[in-house]
Amino acid sequence: MEDNKIPGLVQKSASLSAGEVTDRQLAKINKYTLEPLTAEQVFAFKAVLCDNKVDRDFERFSEKALDDLRKMFVGRTVIKDHRPSADSQIARIYDTELVKGELLQNGEPYTQLIAHCYMVRTAGNADLITEIVGGIRKEGSIRCSVSKCICSECGADNRKAYCQHYRGRKYSKGEPCYFTLDGAKDAYEFSLVAVPAQKAAGVSKSYTGVTVYESDQPQESPADDTTEKELRQRIRMMALRARTQKEEI
Repeated sequence: MEDNKIPGLVQKSASLSAGEVTDRQLAKINKYTLEPLTAEQVFAFKAVLCDNKVDRDFERFSEKALDDLRKMFVGRTVIKDHRPSADSQIARIYDTELVKGELLQNGEPYTQLIAHCYMVRTAGNADLITEIVGGIRKEGSIRCSVSKCICSECGADNRKAYCQHYRGRKYSKGEPCYFTLDGAKDAYEFSLVAVPAQKAAGVSKSYTGVTVYESDQPQESPADDTTEKELRQRIRMMALRARTQKEEI
C-alpha cells in the first residue's frame, strides 16, 4: 500500500540492540518456522519501537495505543529501508512487551514498546549480523496508523478537525503544545534504516493520508514561516479530505 493511501500513517524512529536466545524465546520463535530451529541457527535482537514520551516533533503515543500496537506488531516482518518486497525481508518480530519506568510529568509511567526479533543465520546475512552486534546498524523506524491525534491544549482530535494550536508553541498552560497519538488501527512494518539518510531523520506522519515530513530539529517556538507552512499543509489536507469524502458518497 502506498504511503498516501494509508490514513493516519505514523512513522517513528526506533533503536536496536543484540540479545541472547533463551529456551523460552526459542519456543516462541519456532511458532513461526516450518521446522524447529536451534539456538545456534538463530540470531536475536530487540528494538525499542516507540514510547509515550513527547518526542522532538511534539508528539507522543498514549498508553492504550502502545498496548494495542504491542499486539499488532507480533508476527510482523522486519525489512530494509521501508522497501516492501520479499527480498527486503530480513527478520521477524516474534514477541513484544511494554516496559515501564519512572513517572512522566503528566503522571503516567514512562512506557516503551519493545519488539523481540529473530533472523536465521546464513552466509548471506553474516555481515548484517556483525553490523548489528557492532552497533553499526542500530537505527530503525516503524510505520503504523492511528485514528486520533489529540491536542494537549484544547483536546481537539486533529484527525477530524484541525484546532488553532501548533505543536511546540506555548499557550495558556505554559508548556509546549503536543499531540497525543491514540486509537491504533494497524502496525505495518519495522524497518532497519540509516536514519541520517532519511528525509526527516526517520520521522514522518500523516493524519489524513498525505505524508507530511517534519524538520528533524526541535522547535520550542516555531517561527512565523514554520507556522505558515504548517497552515498551508493543513489547508491542503483538509481539501484532500473533503475531496475523498465526496468521492466516497
